[in-house]
Amino acid sequence: MTLPFAIIAVLTLASAVAAMSLRNLMHCVLALTVTFAGLAAFYLQLGAQFVGFAQILIYIGAVAILIVFAILLTRGSELPPRKSGFSLNWVAGVGIAATLFGLLSGIILTSRALTHEVRLPPEVTVRQIGTQLMGRFILPLEVVGLLLTAALIGAMIIAMREKEDKSG
Repeated sequence: MTLPFAIIAVLTLASAVAAMSLRNLMHCVLALTVTFAGLAAFYLQLGAQFVGFAQILIYIGAVAILIVFAILLTRGSELPPRKSGFSLNWVAGVGIAATLFGLLSGIILTSRALTHEVRLPPEVTVRQIGTQLMGRFILPLEVVGLLLTAALIGAMIIAMREKEDKSG
């Protein structure tokens, strides 16, 4: 394990834990954005440039910003009063998560896929993927863009209606 990998791993895990445990919704989104950036750094370090840059563009550049705008437009950062930090549901959740982790780890470690020789992946460049996206798959790409735009406009309309209802 190299030093850059270890640094990225610690940063990604710490920001993922922070995204799950912080109480302020805006801080959770910012920690989630750091987690997305850490994942993109992993992809770039592994030589998957297209996936790494797609992670940056889509998740950091679009999804995280969309979540921030949704929080700001809907004023969702206001927290309800907290009663108690510990409940039996939390203990059950940790137990279920640990059981599932053990089960999946056992299945993965006993799998025959780990003993097979790994084939080299085909050499696919970012240019080839971009050519396919802008040629053969242009219609699905445009449909996804329209769908995300419609979702953003819908969120803004819903937020404006709620704001009018509270003031009127």
